[in-house]
This record gives sequence, structure tokens and C-alpha cells, in this order.
Amino acid sequence: MLMADTRVVELRVHGFSGTSAESLVDAVAAVDVAGDGLGRVVRPADRLRRPAPGPVLMAAGRPVPRTVEGYVWGAMTSGGWAKATWALLLPFALANVAHWMLPPLPPDRSVGRSLALLLRSLLRTVSLLLTCLLIGQFTLLSLDLLAAQCLAPGTGCLAGAAPEWARTAPYLRATVGLLPVAALLWLLWRVSGTEWTAPEPGPGTSPGAAPHAPGPGLPATPLAGDPDTPTLRALHTIAGLATAALLAAGGPYGPAGGLTAPWVAALVLLSIAVAGVVLLDDPTGTSADRGGDWVRLVLGAWPRRMLLAAGAALLVAVAVMLPLPAGPLPGSDSTIESISAMLTVLCGAFALLLVPAARLARPGWSALPREMRPWAGGWAAAPVLALAVLTGAGFGAGFALTARRVLGREDLELPPGYSAITVVWGAGGALLAAGALLVGLTLAVRQWRLVRRRGGLPVEVPMLHSRPAERAAVAPAWWRADLMRCHVHRVVIAVAGVLVALVGVRWGVHLASVQLPSWTAPVSAFGVTVLAALAGGLLGAVYRAARQPDAARQLGQLWDLVSFWPREAHPTVPPCYPLKVVPELVRRAREHLADPTVRVVLAGHSQGSLLTAVAAARLLADLPVPDRSRVGLVTAGSQLQWAYPRAFPSVVPHSCLAELSGALGGRWRSLCRGTDPIGGAVTTWRRQVFEGSLLGIGFRADGSEGALPAATRSPDGALVLGGDHWLPDPAGRPVPGQRWHPGILGHRDYQADPEWDRAVALAAGLPAANGSGNGLGNGGDARSRPPALGQPAG
Repeated sequence: MLMADTRVVELRVHGFSGTSAESLVDAVAAVDVAGDGLGRVVRPADRLRRPAPGPVLMAAGRPVPRTVEGYVWGAMTSGGWAKATWALLLPFALANVAHWMLPPLPPDRSVGRSLALLLRSLLRTVSLLLTCLLIGQFTLLSLDLLAAQCLAPGTGCLAGAAPEWARTAPYLRATVGLLPVAALLWLLWRVSGTEWTAPEPGPGTSPGAAPHAPGPGLPATPLAGDPDTPTLRALHTIAGLATAALLAAGGPYGPAGGLTAPWVAALVLLSIAVAGVVLLDDPTGTSADRGGDWVRLVLGAWPRRMLLAAGAALLVAVAVMLPLPAGPLPGSDSTIESISAMLTVLCGAFALLLVPAARLARPGWSALPREMRPWAGGWAAAPVLALAVLTGAGFGAGFALTARRVLGREDLELPPGYSAITVVWGAGGALLAAGALLVGLTLAVRQWRLVRRRGGLPVEVPMLHSRPAERAAVAPAWWRADLMRCHVHRVVIAVAGVLVALVGVRWGVHLASVQLPSWTAPVSAFGVTVLAALAGGLLGAVYRAARQPDAARQLGQLWDLVSFWPREAHPTVPPCYPLKVVPELVRRAREHLADPTVRVVLAGHSQGSLLTAVAAARLLADLPVPDRSRVGLVTAGSQLQWAYPRAFPSVVPHSCLAELSGALGGRWRSLCRGTDPIGGAVTTWRRQVFEGSLLGIGFRADGSEGALPAATRSPDGALVLGGDHWLPDPAGRPVPGQRWHPGILGHRDYQADPEWDRAVALAAGLPAANGSGNGLGNGGDARSRPPALGQPAG
């Protein structure tokens, strides 16, 4: 029975960056009521900037007071020069994301444990080599192209900026060339040390379970910082210092005049860094095993400082001891070529080892429908890692080619390997255009066949739109959205496969010492244009993002995706914002739940749906069992079925979502539109129409999975099947007192639909408004309340 003093707190979390506080809480003005500026809790404000109450909810024929709050976290991923330059870390971020895409391997089998160890070691080694590649390419640009060639005596390059006496001063050019390298390493050190952390609970916080206790639904692993990050951070910096010194001292094959002390010291430091990264093994971020135990002991705080000091001293020694030639450095090409060769070999080994790993993990998802299984059968981490390597190589070549063009000196020499990179990117660009056309035609033919088999319309369209004109207008948007959700990953994997094949051909030509034929000259020229556009476009995006807020939000959307995952494979990536967002959401919800008359509904849109799902799991673990029935979850435009369980099967598996749904006891409501190309259904699948009714399989209120009763129509025209509310798009007629937008909305403005309030009421455990619908979406009585946690549905 609904108590007279019941109150609902709706805590909203936005998705991709760009959502303002006012739009999040559906108000003309918003005011902060908690937070620290990075994570803001806001409420609607009146004319005097005071927090105002939210609109009431209708339940059981009477209004229920509601407080609307929003959590704004966009400042953690966009804004200012510092965050804009994160775009340069894209190869590192992709390598880190690839770690979280590994398939779940059985820990009780020795083969699975060995494969997991090898895959993690390969990922961390490739990540270290990516750092070496970046530093090597930047050293080539700064020390070789600029200091050794452009600033050489008598060249006339940059005549107005560098007088002749400075060009002939001993060791001055070497210092000028190595200072930017040291500055870059310092910036990478600062980025890798930045963390978003939630403040400690205040003295008035009610006690609860451990803050990182695994809750029902989602494991705590993706929200735990890796204790190896400080060690990895030091090892990557040491490797960068050693790479710069090795390139200046003659390259990996040694200087022509015999071995020197700086060359030997650089090789020793680089070997220590590689060995430390290979031996570290901490897959969960919470425990240590295997060789990592003694590595952590050897690489403690003081040993790391001593190695860092040795690396810095080595770079200084290279600047003051080795004379800089008036021409190309002999170690540049061999250094870049060696790192690229090792990256190619390790990426190939990673892709091969991932095949048996995916086969071992296959029993975990073989019972799922094909459209819900992991992408590429659990092998998707391989093309993502390949893209990281190719992007890193392309960035370096693009910046070097752009710098030579800006200097206006085409006589400045670049390593011969850069010519092969231009051929790869030129051929890749051409094949990408042709492949996009072929994939587009293939998908169009496939959808045309699907249209013929289904009678020309998706199954839900005739049930949501009664007029033929509306059906004809909305059907193309449904098909386009379905193409985006179901096939975009295939395009990415195909592109990565083409580029990797081209790299393999390139290395085969290089190892066979075969001269590239003359017909590749136009391809190479096109590749130069592609790489220059890549570098120029990236720098332009960074500049616009730092100067223009709108551009910053667009660039921040990239970090909304890749910064969700903590540092594991690579330490030099943007900080993980869920480490701050989720604990603060849980703390805010617990503050409201301290009042026994309050029910809290966590509502997340798009990327916010993943944050609220993790927060709900954590909150349910913290709360006593009787209080869990006062927690609900609403997701809108969510990727929790078609994207995250398929891309990250070991972190957000389907079984965890089922467990979370059962723990919420039917209080998980998901709003979706068929025209939304980013979000889709969450709690149901295998939908079909039978005798005029929409049927499907999905999560039940008791935590089980199976066939659901036929969908019902809500008073606002939505189809409710299980926990999914399918909204008509375009929406119906304007509703008095509700914000309304005409036309197809797709991924935006879910809160404007009248069904939003009804979903919030159901998630709060309140009876459905107007006595319509089925309350739980499973055929139950509209007046019934969701079962408590652990009780089966009646």
C-alpha cells in the first residue's frame, strides 16, 4: 500500500559530454546542491537560484512528491588545453581498451590461466612499445629533423630564428633537440599521475558494506584502480628516456665507431623496463600472483626513483657527450624500424593466441542468440590493438611529414621506413573508401531481403504507429538505426583487418629487400596527403577543443567511451571517471535513503546508463536487504545489450545484467526507440509478433530468463514488454504540462516523453499511473507492487 508520506528522488546521469545541467533536470535554470565542480549534483532552480521541487508523479490516482537531481560529470572528459591534448593519447587509450575486451577465460583450467597470462603480458609489452614508438618518433622529429638537419651550420633553414653562431655552438643543438623530448616525457608523467577520486565519506555518513564490495549485477573489477599503475608509470617513463638516448647514441644496432657508455646504459634501462612490464601480472587490480610479487618488491618506490634519476642523467649525458652530426642521425631509421617490427610481431602473436582463448570462452555465451554474442566471437580485442599500433605509427609519420612541409624544406631527410608507411596509409585510404562502398551495398542488399521477409516494416512499427503515412515515414529511420547497432563493429573489424594485411605485406617487402615498384608512387603521394590530413586534423581538433566549448564537447565524447576503463595495459591514458562518479552516486543515494519514506530511482541516459547500472549494483551491495526494495533503475537510449556485453564480455557479461535485473525485482525499466542508432533494448530480445501481440524473451522479475507475456500498451502509447518501454517516434500529440518536440528524436530527449514519468514510478515500486499497463511489464496486476529482492514473482 502506498504510504501518504512517500517521496521519490530521481537521480539522473547524462550520457556523452555536452549535456548541460539545465537540460539534465529539465529546467530553465539549475543550481548546485553538492559536488566539487568536477562532479556536480544539481537541482532545478527558481528565480532566486534556490533549489526547487520537481514535478510530481502520478501513482494510484494521486500525486507523489518527487525531487529531481542530476549528476553532471562532463568536466572530467572535456574542457581546456590539458584535456584537449588527450587526443594525442588515442593509441595508448585503444591499447588500454583492448585489455578490457579480452574474453573471459576459465580460471580453473591451466590452459586458460596460461593464455590469460600470455595475453596480458603481450598487451602490456605492446603498450610499452607504443610509448617507445611515440618517444622515438618525437625524438626523430625534434633531434634529427630539426636540430641535426634544419639547424646544421650553413643550411639556411630557420635563418631568422637561429643565428649562425648558435648553430656552431658545441652541444647547443643537441640540447635544443632533446629539451622537447624531456618536456613530452614530463607531460606524459603528469597525465599518467592524474586521477579522479571521490572524497572520503564525512563523519555523518551511515555505515555500510565495504565501498568496493562486489554487488549483484556487475563485478567490482572495472571500478578498482590497478595497484601496479605507479610501477607501470615509472617503467614507461624509463623506457621513453632510454629510447631517446638509444636513438641519439646510434640506434639498437650500436654506433658505427664502437660501443659507448651511453648506448650500453640506454640498452640496460630499456631491458629493465621491458622485463618489468612482462613480469607484472595483476589482472584484477586487487591481488598479486606469479612473478609480479618479487617484481613489486624490486621495483619499490626508491628503486623506481633511482631508475628514473638514472634515465634523466643518461639523457643529459647524451646531450653533452655525443656530438651531433650536420645531417641525418644514423640511429633514427633503425630505431623506428626495430620498434615497428616488434610491434608487428607481437600484434600478430596476440591475434593468434586470441583464437584459442575465444574458443575456450565460447561455452559462456554459446546459448545466447547470435545477435547478443561477443563481437567477432570474442576476438575483437585484436583489431582494436592493431588500430592502436597503426594509429601510433600514422601519427608519427604524419607529424614528421607535416613539419617538413611547414619548414618548407623538402630536402630534409626522413627515414626510408616512412615511405613504406605512406604506401600503407595510401593503400589503406583507397581500400577504405572502396570497402565502405562495398559494405554499404552488402548491407543494403541484406536489409532489402530482410524487408521482403518481414513485409517491409520492423515488427514494432505497425503496433506503435497506426496511420500508414507515419509507418512509411518512420520505417527508414528504424532500418538505419538497426544497421548502426548491428553492423558498425563489422566495418571497424574489416578496416583493421585490411590495414593489418597491408602492414604484413609492407614488412614482407622490407625483409625481402624488394624495391617498391614505380606504380606505388601515386599511392605513396596519396598516403602523404592522408597522413598530413590526419596530423593537421588532429592538431586542429585539439586547438578548437581548447578554444571552443562546443568542439571540446565533441572531442570529449571520444574520452567518454575510452576513459570509462581504468588504467591496466597502459598507464598514460586519461583518468577513469567512474572511479569518482560511481562512489559519489552511491553516496548521494544513501543520503536520500536515510529517510525511510524516500525511494531513489537512478536514471541514466546513454553512457550514463552504464554508470547508473554499476552504481545500482554497488548500492544494492551496500544496503541492508529491507532497504533494497526502495531502489530502482531507469535506463534510456542504453547500449547495455547490443554493445557493452558484446565488446567487453568478461566485464559486462549478459549473466551479470540478468543478476542485476533479478536483484532489482522488476524495478529496472528501460526506455528505447527503434529510431535510436546508439541505444536499444536492454531487458528483452527475440521479439516477434504473433496474432497481433508483441512477444519476446527477456529478464523476469524473479531473476530468471524466458518467454514473457504479450506486451501491453501504456496510456501514453508505448509498448511495454518485460522491462522495456518502446516509445513511438515521432511522439504523439502534445501533452499539457509536458515538454514536447515534433519529428523523429532518435537518441535524444527521452525525458520529454510522457512515458518517462511512468517508468520512474514503476522503478520506484509505485503502482502504474491511471491503472493502466501491467506495473511490471509481465502480465501482473497493475495494482501490485514489485516483489522484494529474493522473492519470486507472483
